[in-house]
Amino acid sequence: MNIQINDIVGRVSYKCDVLFRVIDIRDIDGRREAILYGEDIRLIADAPFQDLMIINDNERNDRQRSNEVLQEQSDRLLTQDLELQQQKNGYQSSNGYRYSGEYFQIPGRVLHVDGDASYLRKCMDLYQKFGIPVNGIYCNEKEMPQRIGGLLDHYRPDILVVTGHDAYSKSKGPMSDINAYRHSKDFVQTVREARRRVSHLDQLIIFAGACQSHFESLIQAGANFASSPSRVNIHALDPVYIVGKISFTPFSDHIHVWDVLRNTLTGEKGLGGIETKGVLRTGLPFKPFQEE
Repeated sequence: MNIQINDIVGRVSYKCDVLFRVIDIRDIDGRREAILYGEDIRLIADAPFQDLMIINDNERNDRQRSNEVLQEQSDRLLTQDLELQQQKNGYQSSNGYRYSGEYFQIPGRVLHVDGDASYLRKCMDLYQKFGIPVNGIYCNEKEMPQRIGGLLDHYRPDILVVTGHDAYSKSKGPMSDINAYRHSKDFVQTVREARRRVSHLDQLIIFAGACQSHFESLIQAGANFASSPSRVNIHALDPVYIVGKISFTPFSDHIHVWDVLRNTLTGEKGLGGIETKGVLRTGLPFKPFQEE
């Protein structure tokens, strides 16, 4: 089979349930094997050529349309949440509408560190769509623990996203063993390094993880939100839907975990967390300076 890098394929043994992009090809003991990144989910896998099927354009377009329908639903939910939150913020900032002047808001700043450059671009587009202030950094998962301290010192975010690719391998151990995961240990070490810089859970909100990640270890390391409680795959854009809610919630308000998860594409099987405070700040008066 003539499979090449960047081809879109499915695994026959899994009934082609997930679309992958071929990112590398290796020869192992005379057998050709492809390294695969999920097209829309944060999963990394490998498979022999004989288990792969190239996905034609029609099938790919059908899958893409189904994915877009789900994404539009999450977009609507988050948009509704942000509109309701804005109305609530307006009432509170105007002291019950008794203050008639203008006010300004400072949403939480996000540092998004991603192990996949393609996913990072998609996330950045969505951050921009919702007006979430963000700096995006592409970084290999294994390099994240060494780089995160310097990145936090430089960007000083309110919210940190640590994500990329991950996968659980049954052949490497039970689900409780973090060594059986592709990058969970890297994510855990990154969260620990971040917490050495900012220990308070409400001074730096952290989302960490990818597909099938070791949820319990990430939460214990200091993440506010993480994947994946049921070891299922998560969508590439799920981190944006989580931090979008947090970024526009006032610092005086607590956020119930379900209020965050309901906006995501994956839900509580793939995502979870702890009660967290928002990070939005409101000020007044707002008077744009004009030159005479």
